[in-house]
Amino acid sequence: MGKESKSRGFFGWFLVLVILALVVGAVVYIIKKKLDHGNDNKPTPVPGPPGAIDHKYAYALEIAIQFFDVQTSGRLVDNKISWRGDSALTDGSEAKLDLSKGMYDAGDQVKFGFPMAFTATVLSWAILEYRDQMEAVNQLEPAQQSLKWITDFLLNAHPSPNVLYIQVGDPVTDHKCWDRPKGMTDKRPLTQVNASVPGTEVAAETAAAMASASLVFKTADSTYSTDQSYLEYVTGENGKEFAQWGSPTWFSWDNKLAGAQVLLSRLSLFGASRNSVIENYRKSAEDVMCGGLIWVSEWNSLQHPVASAFLAALYGDYMLTTQTAKLTCGDHSFEPSDLRKFAKLQADYVLGSNPLKMSFLVGYGDKYPQYVHHRGASIPVNATTGCTDGFQWLNSTKPNPNVAVGALVGGPFLNETFVDSRNNTMQTEPTTYNSAVIVGLPSSLVTTSSAVKSFG
Repeated sequence: MGKESKSRGFFGWFLVLVILALVVGAVVYIIKKKLDHGNDNKPTPVPGPPGAIDHKYAYALEIAIQFFDVQTSGRLVDNKISWRGDSALTDGSEAKLDLSKGMYDAGDQVKFGFPMAFTATVLSWAILEYRDQMEAVNQLEPAQQSLKWITDFLLNAHPSPNVLYIQVGDPVTDHKCWDRPKGMTDKRPLTQVNASVPGTEVAAETAAAMASASLVFKTADSTYSTDQSYLEYVTGENGKEFAQWGSPTWFSWDNKLAGAQVLLSRLSLFGASRNSVIENYRKSAEDVMCGGLIWVSEWNSLQHPVASAFLAALYGDYMLTTQTAKLTCGDHSFEPSDLRKFAKLQADYVLGSNPLKMSFLVGYGDKYPQYVHHRGASIPVNATTGCTDGFQWLNSTKPNPNVAVGALVGGPFLNETFVDSRNNTMQTEPTTYNSAVIVGLPSSLVTTSSAVKSFG
């Protein structure tokens, strides 16, 4: 009887413990489900330890940023490109101005203010968003130096309130010569906009370049630093007239809508400003993300996918920083990780993950274009050449003797073919404005960090 009683008592306690375990298990399960459900509203963080460096993109950034040195005009300081030399030292002299600085536009030697200002704006934007990432891989100072070289030119190009010099050199005359920058002998006429000959777009882009650069250097006056008048402009009646909400487009030097929409969506996502106009910009930015537009033109085809990828990575980082779980595109939704994946796919394509197994970023990897349409890169350092006899180097069957390191060439056609020929300007000519977005893109991917909360 005693043994039976003890057995029943043991069994009873065992049953209690089993029931208790089941109850505890059920409670844990319910709590976990609730937590998991709560996490549905939070985005998945970028894989890897915070701040971990992706060396592939760090190297791509290091390479890409050097093309600014290749394109630099004027008296070179701490010249890092062995085959470059001083050039265009008298630019601006006919107007008693020093316009020797700035950067050449592409494989030619004209300085165009409009795309150069765009380059400064995007480079400033990349620095403001990804300063820490650039600094982590020792590329912040080179980026700032290149930016200042451009803004020094833009400052000197604006000698009085209603005058802005927007071009140095004549493209028609320039294209009749094939010579190195330091050997230029053709005349370098100046083009300006003023009260009688207006140029709203280039003036506005130059203002945007100076305003954004002022935030990078924090040396300009408060009018530049706060940029409040511009904010009132884009959120007022003018914004409603020109913003083209609901019409997603691409981002390039001559169409800034997609970039403006992404930048202004920051105000909504970060809670700095929320009104119907700002929300329209955010919705338009999400339309850009949903569109995934990566092919626009055969000429310089890579500029648009690289720019789109930069905007996608940036918007994804906005979402991560503000813990925004997803954006909706009709019946589909995308997380920040999806936008980052898209950006990485585009970056990787440029760096060699393509059917040709070729990097379109010159100097990156083992296989990249050898016949870049670029005057300085095509002419041997020890060659004596003038304006017209230099065309022998354009038509030479030999690869370029000098590497235009960091050049993002035009890229492949839609059928993914690429003809590596100096005369194939559609595919082999690099541009300085391409460099702005190809610097921004790896900057966004170089570490696991998300975007800064404030530019201040």
